[in-house]
Order: sequence, then C-alpha cells, then structure tokens
Amino acid sequence: MKASIKAISYYLPPDKYTNADYFNDFPEQLNNTNIARLGIRERRIVAPQHTASDLAVESANRLFEEHGIDKNDIDFVIFCAQEFDYYAPPTACIIQDRLGIPQQAGTIDVNQGCSGYAYGLGLAKGLVEACERKNVLLLTASTLTKKIHQKDKSLRYLFGDGAAATLVSAGEESGIGAFVFGTDGKGADKTIVRDGGARNPITAASTKEIQDDYGSITSAANFYMNGTALFNFSLRRVPLMISELLEKSNKKLEDIDLFVFHQTNQFMNDTLRKKIGIPEEKFVNYLENCGNTVSSTIPIALCESIKSGKAQKGQTILLAGFGAGLSWSATIIKL
Repeated sequence: MKASIKAISYYLPPDKYTNADYFNDFPEQLNNTNIARLGIRERRIVAPQHTASDLAVESANRLFEEHGIDKNDIDFVIFCAQEFDYYAPPTACIIQDRLGIPQQAGTIDVNQGCSGYAYGLGLAKGLVEACERKNVLLLTASTLTKKIHQKDKSLRYLFGDGAAATLVSAGEESGIGAFVFGTDGKGADKTIVRDGGARNPITAASTKEIQDDYGSITSAANFYMNGTALFNFSLRRVPLMISELLEKSNKKLEDIDLFVFHQTNQFMNDTLRKKIGIPEEKFVNYLENCGNTVSSTIPIALCESIKSGKAQKGQTILLAGFGAGLSWSATIIKL
C-alpha cells in the first residue's frame, strides 16, 4: 500500500494578540520600518490553563467532523510538539484516550520544531508502507508563546499558538514522495530554552533578565532565538535542500505546482522564494492572521490553500520546513 494525505484541519485558540496590542506593549516599535515586512497582523494566544495537547485534540476533533472521519479507523497517532503534558507518560498516549481512538492504535511523541511537519509525514509514510498502518493521525501543536519572555519584543511579534491534524492513509497510489532530512546540531543554541530540562535544571538564576543587542529581553528559562543566525542558516540551507529534493525526485523547479514553506515570516520566505527562483504565484504565504505556529505552519498554510482553491487535487506540491535543531526537512506530495 502507498501513503497519501487524505485530509487536513487546524485549530487556533480564540484569544488574539493584535498588532495594536503589540504596539501598546512596545510603543517604540511604531517607528520600526522593518517590522511591517514580516507580514503578521495578529496572533492567537493559548489560555494559561491549556496545553499543546489541548490544541491538538481540538484540531483532531475538527478533522473528524469536517471530513467525516471515523476515529475508530485511526490505527496510529503521532504527536509532534515541543511542549508536552508531563515528563512521563508520553502525551500521545493521553491524546489517544481523550480522542477515544481504539487501544489497538500505536502512539508516539516527536519533539521537533519548525521542520516537524515533514518529519511527521516521513514517519507516517513509513508506518503505512512498512508497518501496514491504514490511517495515521499526525498532530502538530505549539504553545511556544508560554515560553517567550513578556519583554521580548522580537519574538512576541513573530509567534502564535495553534495546532493542525493531518490524516495520512493507505491507498493504491502514492501521494507522498521522497524526503530530504538534515541536521546541524552545532547550531542547537540558536533556538533554545536553556534551563528547565535535564541538562540545566531551573535555579534562582534562571529567570535573570538578559538583554540582547536589539533591546529584546529574555532569560535562561525562556525561549531564545538568534534571528540573524536563523536567517543566514535558512538562506544557506533551504535552497540546497530544494535542489537535493528535486534531484532525488527526478523533477525540475517548473514541475512543481505549489510551494508551501515553513511560515517563519513573510520577509524570510519572500527572500528565499526570490533566491530559489520560485514564481510568486506558485508560492504560499499564510501567517497574517496567526503568526509563526512552528510545526503547524505548513499544514495550516496548506489547508487554507486547499480551501481557497490555490491547492487543487492532482497538483504536485513541495513542502519544506527548517529551523530549531538546527534541522530541515522537505518532501513532495500530490493531493
């Protein structure tokens, strides 16, 4: 049997953090002419009592309802996130029970960030084609805003919370093609929460404020991202990844009908699009109303492209993720 994406839905929490809210918190940013190039108008922010798994469950229930999917047909759950409910047990096990998915289903947590969607599709394809799973539920979710320092004017503009649910099913025709994966662990400190894990437990010093050269404030207990390093990494690595995937798939750039990249910000993606030579009409930007939702940006953008008719059945679509790790991943699908 071959693997294909059969359905996608997503969920955004109701609370909004608009640009008006942002400029109220950081009035000095009103004079920042570069910020409008990022392409974000508002973000959704998870409520304090809710977790990434709560968002994932909401997205799964939307998938079942919107596409008439019987949860009893699900035989594997992949939960891709960076915020889990407990140190143990795996959060995917809890999600299985909450959704009422049969106990015969396998479950696994995947700790992956912005490249996580293509990683998850690779795992789902392997489960279908090598392990005889018929319906794999891939859930991506992020509540990263909880880990962003309230005084971090850079990251509070970029990130929003959200989740997506993708059904990967077995069929006679292949809808998920070859993959490219990559890792440069030397850059792990470019996107990191330094304290709070097994390596560096929380101490009294963990919440000490740290200010960068641009005036953004974080701490060792909060999420840190070196935006300049990530920008340079993406410009260097992503074009190589696309070339490698096209060669591996025996395709040319013009053979691709649509490109859906990780939605880090519009300026980054426009720069990548121009460097690679992708026509603007074939490229998807969708983050104005949700911001950067980490591993869920690609499925959200793909879902909206399907709804709008920009992505249509039978098209060849290239998906590419890149970010924390440092890691990257890409694949070509047919709807």
